[in-house]
Formats: sequence, structure tokens, C-alpha cells
Amino acid sequence: MSSLLIYDIAAIAGLAHRRGALVVVDNTFATPYFQQPFELGADIVIHSVTKYLAGHSDLIQGAALAKDPAVFEPVKFLQNATGAVPAPFDCWLTLRGLKTLELRMQRHEENAVAVAQALEHHPLVSRVYFPGLASHPGHDIARKQMTGFGGMVSFELNGSIDEVVAFASSRRYFMLGESLGGVKALLCHPATMTHASIPPEARAELGLSDTLIRLSPGCENSDDLVEDLLHGFAQLEQARESREPSRVAPRREERRAAVTAGAQA
Repeated sequence: MSSLLIYDIAAIAGLAHRRGALVVVDNTFATPYFQQPFELGADIVIHSVTKYLAGHSDLIQGAALAKDPAVFEPVKFLQNATGAVPAPFDCWLTLRGLKTLELRMQRHEENAVAVAQALEHHPLVSRVYFPGLASHPGHDIARKQMTGFGGMVSFELNGSIDEVVAFASSRRYFMLGESLGGVKALLCHPATMTHASIPPEARAELGLSDTLIRLSPGCENSDDLVEDLLHGFAQLEQARESREPSRVAPRREERRAAVTAGAQA
């Protein structure tokens, strides 16, 4: 979810297991480096390997894991029945990415912290979503069950959807893309990209604002990423200022005409 909700896995697992239900955790954003769902009571853990695990935005792959063979048996049966087996080269690319997972995740988090802090008090930002900020509603849970806060940041721009589109499509380091977790920084506008097929009313019920922007800071220098965003805000402010005279000038002309008419009368 683009608002980066945090759930208490241990509490959910306890509740589910008392009722005989299994707990499945998507650990894509956190990765095994920052969060160990099995230790928190999860029965099945899934990953979009495409994202942080592989880490280079050059393959499509997923993974499902389980500790209990009995729990995993139906998953393995479906994999065998449907032939959902990745290509050898894709597996090689994944192994390549795993070798640098620790280093990359450290850098992703460092950059996410820098970006979130730069956004948090900017006048053109109405809200920032990052578990590492004390203002995030899931901050305490994240501190309890994670060893780090991950590399994803989302924020709501204080502006119109047209301004969001202009901002998102004109960045230097943050490239437009629906994926995430790669070494190159990516930016996504859910309302017109990943969630465009969902009606606006449904998005609103989910708390998905049309001005929400999701950031996946890469492994670039944090100063470059922050500057890229601040430059975009400056461009937005300049665009707003350039539109002001077009609204003010007609009113001035109207006042001049009124004064001239009064003098002639």
C-alpha cells in the first residue's frame, strides 16, 4: 500500500492461530534484512523478487516460502501443476542481487530517511508516509518488529493533480516507473499509474489521495535525490507565481477603466 501501513504481525498471528487460520505476510518492502516474519509467527512469507531481492529492475519473479512442509505442500503442488518455474538466467540474476542485499538495503534506508526528513516540513507537502518518522502511526510497531524502516517513502503534494503530474514527470533522478526496490530511484503516481483502474471514490475510501506520490529512493547520493525533489517544488512555486499576473492584470485594467469612466463622467 502506498501509504505504507504497518501491522503488528505477532499480534495478528496470535489471533489467527487461535482460530485455526494461517498468516501470510508480504515481506517485499521490508525484505529479510529488515524484518523476519517467521520469527513473528507468520506461516507463509511471499516476496516480489523483482523488487529489492533482485534489486536491479531487470527481471520479473516472485517467491513463496514456508517453514512447515505441510503448509508448503499445496503451494508446491500448484507450482508444479502450473509450471511456475523461473528461468535459469533469472535465478542467476536473483543470486547476483542477493549478494549485495545488505549493502543496498542500508543505502536505501539512508536515502529514504534523508528524503522523508526533507519532505516532512516542506510547505508544498501536506503529509509524509515513512515508518521511520515518529509522526507515522505505525512507527512504534515498526521499531518493535523491524531492524530498520525500509527504503520506501510516500507523500501527498499540496496541490492539484495536474501539478502532481507535472512534478512527477520532470524529475532528473526519480524516473517514472510502477516498480520499486531497484538501485535507480523511481517515482510513481498511483492515481494515474498503479491504481488508475480503481474508481476515484474507491481510492478515496482506501485513503489513496489523488495527490499521493510514491518514492523508491535508489542507491544514489542522498543529496542528489533530495535536491531533485526540492528543485521540483521550486519549479512548482515558480509556475504558480507566473500564473498570478494573468489573474491580477485583468482586475487592474478593470479598475483603471472604472477610474477613467468616472473621470469622464
